[in-house]
Amino acid sequence: MLHKFLILGSLVILSISLCAFYFKKGKPTSSIHQFKVKTLEGLDFDMASLKGKKVLIVNTASKCGFTPQYKDLEALYQQYKDKNFTIIGFPCNQFGAQEPGTSSEIHDFCTKNYGVTFLMMEKVNVKGDSICDIYKWLTNKSQNGVMSSSVKWNFQKYMIDENGFLVDYVLSFKSPLNSKITKWIEGKN
Repeated sequence: MLHKFLILGSLVILSISLCAFYFKKGKPTSSIHQFKVKTLEGLDFDMASLKGKKVLIVNTASKCGFTPQYKDLEALYQQYKDKNFTIIGFPCNQFGAQEPGTSSEIHDFCTKNYGVTFLMMEKVNVKGDSICDIYKWLTNKSQNGVMSSSVKWNFQKYMIDENGFLVDYVLSFKSPLNSKITKWIEGKN
């Protein structure tokens, strides 16, 4: 009898632990649609214009080992852009000084080398004291309500749902074409 009680108790503890693991994400408390940013061309861009679209936000760099991901990002964009999906690149020079270019140089590099047609914004900081507002929101559960994270390197990808809420993120070493991202876009998660 004691043996059955111990097994049952262990199962209850295991179940509670698994629930805590699977439900560690919080609930969204605010939307990315509150932000306004600048494009590479210096134009104002209101994130509220993305209501109803899933958005993949990526911090990019032109001289990184992950730079060839621009090709996969563009392929992903072309595949899903007509299905309420878009990509926004935010160049960043904080990891190994791998994005030293001006806005014009970044634009030329992306279009000439990778045919990038998705939105590219002005260069920003994604960590530290000078972190931009969008990345402050993306990386702080106190602001987004879902989770905290830190940007580890160039080409970390953040998934935002149609309501502007943070869903999850994917680390740099994972391709933009990986199944976590494509299943999310297709609504198969």
